Amino acid sequence: MDSLIKDYDKILKRQRVLETSDPLDRLIAIVNEAKEKIREDPSSVTRSLAALGKSASSTSERISNEYKELQSALSKYSKGIDKVLPQSFCAFSSQFRSSLPPFYEIYRRYDGGYQPSRIRQQGQNHEEDDSNAFHSTGQLRDWRRIRKGMLIAAAEAGLEVPDSMRHQFVEMFDIVAALKENNLAPALQWATRHRSGLEKRSSTLEFKLHRQRYLQLLEAGQVQDSIAYARKNFGYFGNRHIEDIKRLMCCIIFMDHIKTSRYADLMDPNTNSDIQHMFTRDFCSLIGLSCDSPLYVSVTVGTQAMPTMIKMASIMKAKKTEWSQQSELPVEINLTDETKFHSIFVCPVSKEQASEDNPPMMMACGHVICKESLQKLCRGLSSHKFKCPYCPAESMMSQAKSVFF
Repeated sequence: MDSLIKDYDKILKRQRVLETSDPLDRLIAIVNEAKEKIREDPSSVTRSLAALGKSASSTSERISNEYKELQSALSKYSKGIDKVLPQSFCAFSSQFRSSLPPFYEIYRRYDGGYQPSRIRQQGQNHEEDDSNAFHSTGQLRDWRRIRKGMLIAAAEAGLEVPDSMRHQFVEMFDIVAALKENNLAPALQWATRHRSGLEKRSSTLEFKLHRQRYLQLLEAGQVQDSIAYARKNFGYFGNRHIEDIKRLMCCIIFMDHIKTSRYADLMDPNTNSDIQHMFTRDFCSLIGLSCDSPLYVSVTVGTQAMPTMIKMASIMKAKKTEWSQQSELPVEINLTDETKFHSIFVCPVSKEQASEDNPPMMMACGHVICKESLQKLCRGLSSHKFKCPYCPAESMMSQAKSVFF
């Protein structure tokens, strides 16, 4: 992939320096000048046409050479793409198909609280994976419409949305619309009503909203009102955001030239859009949905994983081997923070990743290993005592507790 990036940079550089309009404009000017000379002195037609022919030939040769260099770079880039990336993904995707859960099962886990009954009924028959995947993809698309506020389009698509959930989404879109108009009041009212739920998720939304309202008052020149607002609302957040509150109070001194001061970041124009995204994320989280649709997340993760999967498939094909391990891939897929939804625990004894069937278990001494490793240590007997692999303490299977990250 590094070679492709370098070739792309070369093409971009050549395209930027490629100039065809200026030489053509000069050639047009020369043609007009020659026409004027011939009109004034008909006897100079031979001399004028000869000079015009030379100018046209040199201009054409220059443009042609520049385009040849660009086309050469494009051809090299195209060959590099064909060499690095496969023409078809079907061959390598089938190698890992058995390692992945059915698509409808992913959908049910992701947004399990609100899937239509049609998906649940399809999920009961594991012999219809392809059909279920097709229908699930359509459902994912419809639910994406709801997340984007296209409730009418979702209804026309036949998606059954509970009235309670519809009202919640209408409320969310109304608040987002108000935020786009810099009206923070509806969002503040909602955040105050759901303070306990937001705090359980360690959300900073409510403080960010009060912070933004305080800065709005300052920017409008209402210094006394902003101070009164801070006294009324910042006290509750003193334990968690004292440093931010200190900066907010000190920035009053620099309001006349705040954009050139150390507090310039407080007036970041992107803050409003960040708050909109944070509100949407927290709102969806409180009603049991993800901020982004499963369809978007699936495509994003698949795109990120594609280069690694392609390389692994080519290696397996060259070595004529197959991957038979269930529920996991033969390579690690590095994901961005936005697509990581939970922590991953790897058992220090078996070196295997924890799963629903093999969850992490904490022994009486506090050390954590996976359930299968724990069962091997206790020899399958819940009352059998065994020594912890990492300390002298003794434990029993019955004393172990499941750990949730």
